[in-house]
Amino acid sequence: MSRRTSRPRRPAGPQPGSPRITPEAPCPCGLQAPYGDCCGRFHAGAAAAPTCEALMRSRYSAFVVRDAAYLLRTWHPETRPPSVDFDPAMRWTGLEILDTTEGSAFHTTGTVTFRAHYTDDGRPDALHEKSRFVRHEGAWVYASAVFID
Repeated sequence: MSRRTSRPRRPAGPQPGSPRITPEAPCPCGLQAPYGDCCGRFHAGAAAAPTCEALMRSRYSAFVVRDAAYLLRTWHPETRPPSVDFDPAMRWTGLEILDTTEGSAFHTTGTVTFRAHYTDDGRPDALHEKSRFVRHEGAWVYASAVFID
């Protein structure tokens, strides 16, 4: 998921108008765990995503809660934009992981193919993408994507 912008920088962390998700709420990534025990711990910096699929899920959740700081922190420096733009009319509504290749503790690269569902001004749509992840300074980071469809 690679929404870029050339707009002026916004403050780090969740943005005003972000959906309120408590640590006890279901995690937006779709796994059966509370947000605080799932993607929330990655967003808070308490842990690093151990696989590229976990990173993909946590980045999706960061789009849901509009956590620009996390998205930028987990973006490879060679492809990272100066800021992330959140469209106020867009609401992310679900994530489907369709395929993964490599991306475990034993790999240095990996891919995740997914479909992220959203509404834009109330109209449903989906983003179908194959994201590429690499290890950078020991941690998984998002490197690039190929859009499908």
